Order: sequence, then structure tokens, then C-alpha cells
Amino acid sequence: MRKKVTIYEVAEKAEVAISTVSRVLNGSENVSETTKEKVQNTIKELNFRPQVNARKLASKKPQMLAIAVPSFTTPYFNEVLKGVKDEIKKMDLDIIMYNTGSKNPEEGVQNFFDRGTADAVILLSIDVSDTVHELIQATQTPAVLVNSSHPAYNYFMLNDYRGGYLAGEHLVNQGFKRLGMITSIVESKTSKERVRGFKDALKNYKMNIDSELFMSGDTTKHGGFTEEAGFEAIYKYEKLGKFPDAIFCSNDTQAVGAIYALSKLGMKVPNDIAIMGNDNIKLSKYLELTTIDQKMYTIGVQATKRLAEIIEKPNDELCQTTINPVLVKRGSTENKKA
Repeated sequence: MRKKVTIYEVAEKAEVAISTVSRVLNGSENVSETTKEKVQNTIKELNFRPQVNARKLASKKPQMLAIAVPSFTTPYFNEVLKGVKDEIKKMDLDIIMYNTGSKNPEEGVQNFFDRGTADAVILLSIDVSDTVHELIQATQTPAVLVNSSHPAYNYFMLNDYRGGYLAGEHLVNQGFKRLGMITSIVESKTSKERVRGFKDALKNYKMNIDSELFMSGDTTKHGGFTEEAGFEAIYKYEKLGKFPDAIFCSNDTQAVGAIYALSKLGMKVPNDIAIMGNDNIKLSKYLELTTIDQKMYTIGVQATKRLAEIIEKPNDELCQTTINPVLVKRGSTENKKA
């Protein structure tokens, strides 16, 4: 496959500055006819196709917003994307969505920037490594982070520790004594913070922490935050021969699988075991699932608004916000034995 020609190669071949090539591409009058013709001939000779974002950012008329996300199929990401979609309708911007994949999102982000198709980007649940940071800086792409943080960028970070703490505190206050948690088999900052918060709540309330009751499924799809993972974890409890009185699932999707597995084993929620989730996806309401509301839709709206602001004012002061979740109490954690 033929390597894509870059603006740097055009400038070198035409023996002009990169800024001169950019001015020619954007129809600037501040270029002599001789130089303009020279650059245009070089563009034709090399069969150069300028990147969309390079043309538009240079003309100060960005039109294409990209959302880079590890998955399109999880309810959590869908809720954030709904907020982005509804807010983008108010702006003179088109939108594209790019799936980086959940196994190696950094590599996916690199591929995305190599394509150079967007004027601005929202990175959703993707950590900004040194490599990703260098890519953003090199392309000068306005970026807003959701559920990750970096000192150089605008971000909206979820307080996963607080969510885990609220879950532990709630189950203790409901009177449950033997508490467990379904974690994700793939370690991530999100999962570790939810576990840490949950354990700290139990410690602060002088509750026993039984490491055997912290269980994960075997499925690695979507980092282990799936229905299958929740289902598998319940059967691991069954094989272990003991169940918690109440289980905090790392997300609502795991909780859906856990509830189904318990029903297959002839157990009812909350009569036999209380179940709690995290995220407050739409389905949780109809399952009477107690959960932690991450305000996902609102974050999608806020991130999109912020991106529009920094497109207009790229040197504006950074907005770095931590979103505190709230407890949503429903029937799945009612203590029938109290």
C-alpha cells in the first residue's frame, strides 16, 4: 500500500515553508503567483490529498467533531453519546464516531489521528498516555476528555472512588453483614477506584472484608463489564459454596447478568440476595435496581459544549471537572431479613 503523502513532503519538494503550503491550500492571497504555481504543481506531482482537519483548522472553520470510544455497544457509552448527539444538533458541526476497541484503545487512537479526518475530538474513557498526548499536540486538535484526566486538557472525570464508597455505605446502612462485589477481570483505573471506594466504606463502618466474596467473571469483552461477566461471577459464588448477603456490581450491565444467574439458581432479588449496580442505565429503572448515577448524559452534553468553546477560544483557561455520582435507591437492595 502506497504511503500517504504529507504536507511536510510537499513543502520539502517545493522548497517552501509548511505555512506557505497551508496558505496555498486555503486560498490565501499572501502568496506570490510564482510560489503558488510551484506549490500547486508539486501537489499534483506528488498526488497530495490534504487532511480534512488541516484545511479546516487553518481556515478557522472547523466542521467535523469526532468521538473516540472503546465500544459503541455498552449502555454506559451509549448514554454519554446521547448527550453528545443532542448537543451537537445545536452547532454547525458534523459528527463521526470512531471505535478504538477496548483491548488496546491507545493503538486505536493512534490509527484515528493518522487518518486526520476530524477538526476536534472527545476521547471517552481513554487514558492519555505520552504517545497519545504527542499525537494531539502534533496535530493541534482541540480535545476534551471524558472519564480520564490529564493536566494539559479539558476533562470531565467521574469520581469512581466516591461511587464505590456510596455503594458500600448504602449496603451497610441497609443492615447487610456479609458484603461482596463483582469486579472486572480486566484491571482499569475505573474498576480499581470502585473497588477501593467500596472497601474503604466497609473499613470505615468496621465491617469484615472477605476477599473470597470479591469475584469476577472470566469474560474479558468490554473489560469484563458485561452481562456475561456478571452471570459467570454468580456461578463462581455457587461453586465456592457461599454467597454474600448483598453484592455491589461494578456496573449495571454486570448486575443484569447477575440477576439472571440468580434466577437460574432459584434465588430471588432481594429476598435471598440484594444486588446493586453502578451507572444508572435506562434499564436499571425497570429492574428496580439500586445503582450509582454517573450523570452520563449530562457529561456528554457538557463535554460537547466545552469542545465548542475551545474551538472558538483555543487559549481559554482549562476546565477540569470531577463529577460526583449520587445514590439511586430502589427495591433491589431492600433488606427483607432486617
